[in-house]
Amino acid sequence: MCFRNLMIALVFALGLAACATRPVADNARSAVETVLVEFRSAHAVPGITASIVMNDGRSVTVASGFSDLEAQTPMTPGTPMLAASIGKTFVAATVLSLAAEGRLNLDGPVYLYLSGSPWYHRLPNGETMTVRHLLTHSSGLPDHVYQPEFGAAIQGRSGSDSPPFRQEELVGFVLDKKALFPVGESWAYTDTGYILLGLIIEHVTGHAWTDEVEARFLKPLNLDATHPSNRKDLPGLAAGYLAPDNPFGLPEKTVGQDGNMVWNPALEDAGGGFASTSLDLARWGSRLYQGKAMPSDYLPDLLNGVPVEPGGSTHLYGAGVSIVTQGPFGPVYGHAGLIPGYVSSLRYYPEFGASIAFQINTDIGLADGPGNPVPELENELAQIAKDWALH
Repeated sequence: MCFRNLMIALVFALGLAACATRPVADNARSAVETVLVEFRSAHAVPGITASIVMNDGRSVTVASGFSDLEAQTPMTPGTPMLAASIGKTFVAATVLSLAAEGRLNLDGPVYLYLSGSPWYHRLPNGETMTVRHLLTHSSGLPDHVYQPEFGAAIQGRSGSDSPPFRQEELVGFVLDKKALFPVGESWAYTDTGYILLGLIIEHVTGHAWTDEVEARFLKPLNLDATHPSNRKDLPGLAAGYLAPDNPFGLPEKTVGQDGNMVWNPALEDAGGGFASTSLDLARWGSRLYQGKAMPSDYLPDLLNGVPVEPGGSTHLYGAGVSIVTQGPFGPVYGHAGLIPGYVSSLRYYPEFGASIAFQINTDIGLADGPGNPVPELENELAQIAKDWALH
């Protein structure tokens, strides 16, 4: 009799818990919606999506605004945008996966893999940098994105049917340039280093680096909304909006009337390279930063960071991951993404087991620097996730 009563009580309690879960989820969704609407209003952004994925599998995803202002097309949770440098997380994970298989050495010199290229001897620090230096942006390589010749080349190809930049062309913008510093002695973000990592992946595997990412992560983890952004026709892509005086002289809208991009996003190559949704990005961050993205014990190498500031210890950069060792919500792992017309953020909070991603289809007023509202948005969403984790 007592056992029967206990079972009834347990069933009733579980029923109450199940009923309570939905209101809590609804509260989280409502809170995210409010934050996104207020952000759009305060900063005049066309559209935004945001997703929270908890370690226990619960998730919330919200969209607000428009994916195309002129057509008044609503933004939806399934609307993809360019994820920009968040793509580096996939590239770095692929390199770590190959290292775990014994197919490359993280501390081996880069020339072991690329010295056969006729341009390699002209690469700054080419004789001394290692694969790990490339992963952590401690190679001393200049960033081709900030070379005047690159900006001029983009303007020359914008709005035309010119072919995308080849990897060797992108690397070519830093050949014969002076190294920023001796390898390992400082830190400087460089997309060029990740172009080289893409070439290393291709040298080791014999496959396109994007194919390796798809085979190792996108397909096994069912990241079905994430695709290489190596062409102009990206189905369903939100239109991105740029300032008229943007530094690359690109059109103010990223897509034309045919829905295709007016410039080829393949120019990112392994410095970015994917279109995705905030939900897919949050799901990826949850798996990656929990150590569940692949069988090997890769977290020690992933989180083996170098100081971003000389002598600093609170902001590090690991293998394709920005690491804040202590913030208002404890440690934070993740990456930002910025490309003309789009801003993305991926953050993982291990103290309460939440992966949060958002994407915005404009970069106007959202670039790095004083007054950038993106960190505030990250903190507001983190607070919602923390509150949700307590229920």
